[in-house]
Amino acid sequence: MSEPLVIPCPHCNGLNRIPSERLSDAPKCGRCKQPVLLKKPFELKQGDYASQIKGDLPLLVDVWAEWCGPCKSFAPVFEQAAGQLEGKCRLAKLDSEANQQLSAQLGIRSIPSLILFRNGREVARQSGAFPLPQLMSWLRSQGV
Repeated sequence: MSEPLVIPCPHCNGLNRIPSERLSDAPKCGRCKQPVLLKKPFELKQGDYASQIKGDLPLLVDVWAEWCGPCKSFAPVFEQAAGQLEGKCRLAKLDSEANQQLSAQLGIRSIPSLILFRNGREVARQSGAFPLPQLMSWLRSQGV
């Protein structure tokens, strides 16, 4: 039996301890009973940020805006990646217009921007929209 992973709930920010061998069993949050791992990106907001970057599964954040053409064209790629990475990496979308303070805190200069967090710290950053194979290759190079 392996050491359980600590994973924040994307719905209520509650921390859940889940044995790694049970990640494929659609674990539910102990607090709100919603699924902890999603097959699609979840919305990240200013108030959720500190809780969501914690945990043992990496978190990949797509910083975007509604008016941004490249952001819109990248959205389906990011959605596809979420389905492929379930149980390996959590994916979230941060609307830079609705969360301007957090975007400034993160030093966002261009969008779309991807930020990879591991154990509460930023470990990698990439700007621009790119195809799924390139995204997956970049994540593999980061150990995801």
